[in-house]
Amino acid sequence: MANGIETGTRPVNFRKVGIVGCGFVGSASAFALMQSGLFSEMVLIDVDRDRAEGEALDIAHGMPLASPANIYAGDYADIADAGIVIITAGANQKPGETRLDLVSKNVSIFKSIVPQITHSGFDGILLVVSNPVDILTYVALKLSGLPANRVIGSGTVLDTARFKYVLGEHLGVDPRNVHARIVGEHGDSEIAIWSLANVSGIPIDVFSRLRGREHSAETMTKIENDVKNSAYEIIEKKHATYYGIAMSVKRICEAIVRDEKPILPVSNLMEGEYGISDIALSMPAVVGAEGIEYKVPAPFSDDEQARLRASAEVLKSVIEKLDL
Repeated sequence: MANGIETGTRPVNFRKVGIVGCGFVGSASAFALMQSGLFSEMVLIDVDRDRAEGEALDIAHGMPLASPANIYAGDYADIADAGIVIITAGANQKPGETRLDLVSKNVSIFKSIVPQITHSGFDGILLVVSNPVDILTYVALKLSGLPANRVIGSGTVLDTARFKYVLGEHLGVDPRNVHARIVGEHGDSEIAIWSLANVSGIPIDVFSRLRGREHSAETMTKIENDVKNSAYEIIEKKHATYYGIAMSVKRICEAIVRDEKPILPVSNLMEGEYGISDIALSMPAVVGAEGIEYKVPAPFSDDEQARLRASAEVLKSVIEKLDL
């Protein structure tokens, strides 16, 4: 892909990325992106300028051992021509907290951050990673005024990777050959799509029998709960999660910068699909240089669709209380 392309009213540089928020997730994402070689310029922004400068220096000192890139701490004016701006800023999820518990704190932070991003003249793709990611993707869309296809949340990309990992462990197979998704809220009401899950085209229940592995309703529920509770377990043990989400950020950026067009379960605006509107949910979509290029109408089962609508209602009940 050429370095500069037209996405909206002005050319943007897809070899340049901005990261707003240099905590655990932001710094881990910056490190993963440096190693990817996707970008030749990376701007780190944080309310604590020293923290941003420290992270930039730490990562930049590895440049002689990696691909050349200009990595530096900057201000919002420095991201005006960036192809992608990633928002990781916000309060961290603490032990015992749900992602939805972070709403009021992080919406307030977004009301400060997003206008500064758009005021800079930024016209690229906004990637929201902060939690609760589906709600904050919707908030970012409303505050930024950017087209819906260019405001994306990291969604359930990580949950889906966790689902594939756990299934791979259970079935004794490379998780890269497991095709399964988590959709809905990136949180407690997320849905494992068992009806479409397969291993290289072989339905999960059939493959389980072939491998002599249990595939009862109890086993499926346990696997789904293990995936759903993964973040809580990690936070309880090490107080934060950041490596897995950093790899998810890298994957989404690869899809955009290289115009790969994979199908990823990212947070995107629902506009009547499955009877759900005016809310961002983590749903499968083709992701490329234009952001969300096509929403994939996956044939979920009736039960899965009902659970999806229930997940949407959980998020809507929170959004209705926000002052946007």
